[in-house]
Amino acid sequence: MRQPPPEDSEVVFGRYEDRPVTRYDYVAQSAQSVRSSRSQYDVVPSPANADAMRGNLEQRKRDMQRRCAEAAQRLNSTLLFGMTTSLVLQSVPLPMDCDLDSYELHTVSSSRDQRVRVRGLPIHPHIWKHASTAEKVRVDQNVYALDLFHVWAQLATHMTLESLIVLGDSMITAIARQPLLAGGRTAPMVYGDLKRFVEDLSGFKGRLACQRALTLIMPGSDSPKESEERLALRSHGIPQPVLNYEVPGAAFRSAVAITLDMAWPEQKVAVEYDGDHHRTDKMQWRRDQEKRDKLRGRQWIVFVATAASLADADARAEFAFNVARALASRGAVFAFSVLPKTMRQLSISLG
Repeated sequence: MRQPPPEDSEVVFGRYEDRPVTRYDYVAQSAQSVRSSRSQYDVVPSPANADAMRGNLEQRKRDMQRRCAEAAQRLNSTLLFGMTTSLVLQSVPLPMDCDLDSYELHTVSSSRDQRVRVRGLPIHPHIWKHASTAEKVRVDQNVYALDLFHVWAQLATHMTLESLIVLGDSMITAIARQPLLAGGRTAPMVYGDLKRFVEDLSGFKGRLACQRALTLIMPGSDSPKESEERLALRSHGIPQPVLNYEVPGAAFRSAVAITLDMAWPEQKVAVEYDGDHHRTDKMQWRRDQEKRDKLRGRQWIVFVATAASLADADARAEFAFNVARALASRGAVFAFSVLPKTMRQLSISLG
């Protein structure tokens, strides 16, 4: 029987490289105000991709806001929500492997004597000693959500390092896309603030995990699946890509600039992540064909990743090898790992 290579096996490829979030009132924010401010974002997502995910997030947010408001009304009290509840209230995609029940309403207080427990309501109280000084986002008259930086720190012990990285990407994108949360900041600026926040916040269990995650977070990721694909490539030694790269001089017939989810511009190699709507939406499918035809005419090699590319270790390795081979054929020099590094190993090597 063929023996697998040792864990550190690698192939060298060459031609054969403090400011806190301001408190805002969500009640006054409309979906139109979010859409109309899109020019302020550093991140310019593919329209169908962003609209489909944003619609799901907004519906989930409305449902959660209603449930939180009903709980506050029943208690006749103001409630502060954190953990996964705060993520939903602020339009952040939920992590896949969090050990908390996302249906429960997760409340936050700074001490045990302030905890909220009510028979008959799915409320899960949590102690976060920084809650009294943390920024809060007003969602409804008696409903507040804990600032997303604090939520990320809270959740660090409730998920894998990979999920914490993906959540960090998603959180930065969510803040940058919502003018009332962004406060004029671009995604890279939000990332810088997050780094300073972790440096300054002491005495929480997930601090080391957050520090490791920060080495692999990239501002500008358009969706959790794109983040997962990027991390899968990085775990095999693929160099860091440029996210949402605008191809110089390339545009659709509508004159909208052509962008790529992940690109290595010097080698003209790219990876696009296609969700199911790319296959089922006729307009999106035609747009994809136009885009890729134009890129092929400009000598770009474009790989299309799907859920199948992330299905298991073999699928991720095969996809990564194909990308590595294309990069190497165009002059990139880097060490390709036959077996993937863990996120911990990768973060330590970059830290």
